[in-house]
Amino acid sequence: MTRLIVFILAGCCGLAWAADAPRSAPAPIERWLDFALTPYGPLLVQQGPPPPYRDYQMSRVLTPEERKRWRDTTMPVQERMMRMDPREVINPVALKMKARAGLSFDDVVQSLTLRANRLNLKYVGTHALWKDFRAVLGDDKAPRVEVLSFCDIALAREMLRVIPELVVFMPCRVAVMEDADKAIWVLMLDWDITWLEHAGKAAGMAPELRRSVLGIREKMENVMRAAANGDL
Repeated sequence: MTRLIVFILAGCCGLAWAADAPRSAPAPIERWLDFALTPYGPLLVQQGPPPPYRDYQMSRVLTPEERKRWRDTTMPVQERMMRMDPREVINPVALKMKARAGLSFDDVVQSLTLRANRLNLKYVGTHALWKDFRAVLGDDKAPRVEVLSFCDIALAREMLRVIPELVVFMPCRVAVMEDADKAIWVLMLDWDITWLEHAGKAAGMAPELRRSVLGIREKMENVMRAAANGDL
C-alpha cells in the first residue's frame, strides 16, 4: 500500500507514463527524461538532472493519454487490491490511535490543539461533520466526528517553492471520531514522505528543508499521541 501511495505521489510530481505509442518508438518528452520498456509498457524515467526551475513553477500538465498509461501500468497492483475487502485496502493508509478510557471527545480535541500549538502547527479550521449529518441529513444516530486542519506556515512556503503541486496535500488533517462502541479515536492519513528525499535532491532542495519535510509525520504523530493520552 505504501508503495502504491508513493507511486501516486510520483505521478503528481510529473513523473508519469508516456502517451499511447508503439513500444518500439515511444513519443519524446524532454531531453532529461527517457523511456524504459517494462512488461506493462514504456516507463518514463529520469536520465539526468532536470532543467532549472523557478520558485513556484508548476510542472507540465499531463495529457489524458499519459494518465491512462499510468493507470494501465498500475493495474496489476490495483487488481490485487480489488480482491480485498475495502476495509483492508484503506486500513494501512490510516494511522490511528485509540483515546485513553475516561477522556471525553472535547478532552481529546483540546489536547490535540494544545500540542499542535506547542509544535508550531497553526490551527486553520475544523470541519464538524457530525453537525452536518444531523442538520442536513437529519441523522441523529451518527457518531461525533470532526476533522481538524493544521499547517506549518514556514515549511509550507518552502515546500511550495520547490514543488507547487504539493499544495494538494495541504493542510495536514487529523480526525477525531467516535466508533460504534462510542470509543474515541484519533486518525490521520499515514503518507510516507521519504520519497521527497529523492525529489528534493533532483530539485535542489536544501538538506535543512528535507529534514523539516521528513519531520512532518513525526510532528503529526506527536500531536495524535498527546490527544489520545489527554496530555496537556
